[in-house]
Amino acid sequence: MEKLKKYNQKLLAVLGTLTVIFLIVLLIGFISMLIMESQRYSHYDSQDDGILSEEKIEELQKENKREQVISYETPRLVDTLQQLYIIPVSQKSLEEQEDLNSGLLNMYSADSYKEKTDLRYSKSYYGNYNNILVLDEKTGNTQKLFTERVNFNNIRTVYFEDDIFLLCKVASKDTFKDGVINLVDFTSLYIYSFNTKKLQKVGNGELPVADYKFINNSKELIISFGIDKNGNGKYEEYREPSILKKYNFQTETLTDIIDSKLHNELQELLEGSTK
Repeated sequence: MEKLKKYNQKLLAVLGTLTVIFLIVLLIGFISMLIMESQRYSHYDSQDDGILSEEKIEELQKENKREQVISYETPRLVDTLQQLYIIPVSQKSLEEQEDLNSGLLNMYSADSYKEKTDLRYSKSYYGNYNNILVLDEKTGNTQKLFTERVNFNNIRTVYFEDDIFLLCKVASKDTFKDGVINLVDFTSLYIYSFNTKKLQKVGNGELPVADYKFINNSKELIISFGIDKNGNGKYEEYREPSILKKYNFQTETLTDIIDSKLHNELQELLEGSTK
């Protein structure tokens, strides 16, 4: 009986030790996963990500220096039938400034666009971009969409029966005046049509695009524009108001959804001006 009791005690001790070890390993794995996820998303959320402001660029040019270099991501197939790809163009910040005349490594070869997976049905691509290249595999032609310095972090593809749209919320000016052009600054909506091969800019850049949504299955959009109430060059969604407009892709026009009369009535109702 005494031997059985000692055996049970040893067995419980071993099981207890194994349980503790298992829980410790599980905890370490969970913490490691949280750290990896945090690092993964902090890359996209960092306000430092973006292209340098015009003022910073001018300073570097005077010194014949550069701080960022172009980088290309794996092409995404957007139209299988026509063999059309897009190549997101991003930038990498150098650890140290280098001379402008030092040259760049040829990091892009003719065979590098052969993708391993078919991403035709993907709707969005996330990263830190400054341009998009459209590659026509049939003709071998490649064209860039933007001719100005811009920054964006999302490329959305929307498929219609007769067309494919690329949509991006893009920043092109350092409105927040922090030395970096990124999505903290005012953004405009850009729409590229694969059918017309035309890039449309929605808005004049004075009202930042906060959000947008297609109306049913049409090519018309409802766009939410932010109002920088405090004038700091940054739209703060949870503190500052927004307005809604409808965009007609065919005519390239914006119209108010809520007219000024109704807006004033709602404002007066909120203020208690009318009883």
